[in-house]
Amino acid sequence: MGVIMQAFYWDCPKLENKEHQWWEHVKSKVPSLSEVGFTALWLPPVSKAADNTSMGYDPYDYYDLGNLNQKGAIKTWFGSKNELIGLIRVVHKNNMHVYADLVINHNSGADYQEVNQVDKQKRWTRFIPKSKKFRRNWKCFHPSMYEMWDKETFGDMPDLCHRNPYVYTELIEYARWLIEEIGFDGFRYDCVKGYGGWMVRSIQELRCIKNKKSYKPYSVGECWDSERRIEDWLDETNAWSDNPVGAFDFPLRYRLKDLCDSYGYSLRNLAERGTLAKDRPFEAVTFVENHDVVRDNPIISDKMLAYAFILTHEGYPCIFWQDYYNWGLGQEGYKSGIAELVRIHEGHAGGAASVLYVDDNLYIMQREGCGEQRGLIFVMNNRGDGWNGKWVQTKFKDTKFVPAAWRGRYDAGIPQEQWSNEYGWAEFLAPPRGYAVYLPQV
Repeated sequence: MGVIMQAFYWDCPKLENKEHQWWEHVKSKVPSLSEVGFTALWLPPVSKAADNTSMGYDPYDYYDLGNLNQKGAIKTWFGSKNELIGLIRVVHKNNMHVYADLVINHNSGADYQEVNQVDKQKRWTRFIPKSKKFRRNWKCFHPSMYEMWDKETFGDMPDLCHRNPYVYTELIEYARWLIEEIGFDGFRYDCVKGYGGWMVRSIQELRCIKNKKSYKPYSVGECWDSERRIEDWLDETNAWSDNPVGAFDFPLRYRLKDLCDSYGYSLRNLAERGTLAKDRPFEAVTFVENHDVVRDNPIISDKMLAYAFILTHEGYPCIFWQDYYNWGLGQEGYKSGIAELVRIHEGHAGGAASVLYVDDNLYIMQREGCGEQRGLIFVMNNRGDGWNGKWVQTKFKDTKFVPAAWRGRYDAGIPQEQWSNEYGWAEFLAPPRGYAVYLPQV
């Protein structure tokens, strides 16, 4: 399905001395990311926000992409509109897609306060953006004559009322504009628990025109909750839709954190139901860190165990920029980093995933292969006192297996090639507190 790079993190322009230059910085990385095997970028919110040093999750003028002088600057914190369009063009030139972070639950930075005529309360709800598009007043927000409140609010920011026909139409038009005129290929929906799934479905059912052809956007929603709540949201949002949306697999992420940070964590848990990757893999976007969880609940130890898991199993994996670049886990050109796992994912991680063996300290999984993706064997060893492995029966008979990626905390040894017998049985091992990926030579 591909691999996404989340091409930002919180305060990235400031922390990397790239204020108002982030689009150009990301653009410089695109060719190498494409070469490794990444297929998409997820960009932060691109519209002018309430503050000139904002990450964009407090949108003010949806149509100002860094080309109008308001809120203290012309550029957004990430750059100018022309630089954004230039980045998108380079992404497409390198055969990748680019997803926009769509923040449509709430707004901020209003120009005036108004009295809401429903409850007589004064709020900051009068928006007069310089783009002269999607002007808003109290009728566009909750409480409204169309709906008192929807599902949730986000802090004290005014909460958009999507049941107002004007708001609904303007948001649909904004999504169309991002795809047809700016060049985005899909969306990441922010804070989807704050509004009805029908709004997302309406955008997903857009029939945009790209390259003179009908086009349907790929998208993923941030439903930060339990598996049951995420599944309920997916069922609601995708009911009767011919372009279903995916969701981030938060339940899997928290299992992976326990795996990495809790020595002695039973690997049997990785084979249990209760994650999207296990129960609804075609709708799962798997991840290890993102800009939110890493600030409050980061993975501290052995994070490559988690990346090895998501890049060999089912789902659409999303890689975090800081892990790849800032914290040294990308390791392009080596067998022990994320880059090699991305190559393996794109070349081999096809077909169904089946667990061939699992106990508290050893986990062996097979991807059966599909089309040009020829399958793989993944081994994880949770013991810290030596290599660990097992004879298992694979679908590959009389086949040579070559180790392609591996990493261990305590041992820099290299896994050995293995051969399966005429019945498909072979022995596979992984280094202590580590993993190994074996590729069948078929």
